[in-house]
Amino acid sequence: MAQTLLIADDEREILEMLRRFFERRGYQVLAAASGQEALKLAQRQPDMILLDVNMPDVDGFQVCATIRQHVACPILFLTARVEDADKVKGFAAGGDDYVEKPFSLDELAARVAAHLRREQRHAARSEVRFDADLAIDYSQRAVIFRGERVPFAPKEFDIIEFLSQNSGQVFDRERIYERVWGPDGEGDSTVVSEHIRRIRVKLAAAGAQPYVETVWGCGYKWKR
Repeated sequence: MAQTLLIADDEREILEMLRRFFERRGYQVLAAASGQEALKLAQRQPDMILLDVNMPDVDGFQVCATIRQHVACPILFLTARVEDADKVKGFAAGGDDYVEKPFSLDELAARVAAHLRREQRHAARSEVRFDADLAIDYSQRAVIFRGERVPFAPKEFDIIEFLSQNSGQVFDRERIYERVWGPDGEGDSTVVSEHIRRIRVKLAAAGAQPYVETVWGCGYKWKR
């Protein structure tokens, strides 16, 4: 079954070029020429989203932040912006990667394929129950609390996965960032704190205890 990409860019020529390029490679493509259209098409649960930052109606950061509550797939920003502050803003909104314009189509295809392979590897893992209330299904990339799924963005789940699979061990922000974003990550470790804050907010909203603990002056750990 073909994997589905949602591509959002208000420049029609770029959008059409990307649509043809990825369709030739066997993907099903949902094309959005505006932020509002991207919000609607995201409801179809694509396997990955390529999102232009500089759209005039609703920019890519806003689109990303809006859909993150119900879309778990990787989101890759397409942008001419290069400042670190913009990259941190994008990661904090729930983005997973950046490709700067102008970009190589072959590099973009390789990034897309790498993210989708990572999702498939995660899907090969099994469920672990941590207590009577909480289970993590690594194959489905799902956190289940008292029988209900708690929605997490991909990077949020990656942090949960890393910490929970190393329960009781303390990791500083730099180690978590390196493990989750990789050595070539475009942001910095401060984004880890924002992701962990959001993890805690979502767990608390579900009625769960704070499974991610802060070890002051050292980092974070998953409570045994």
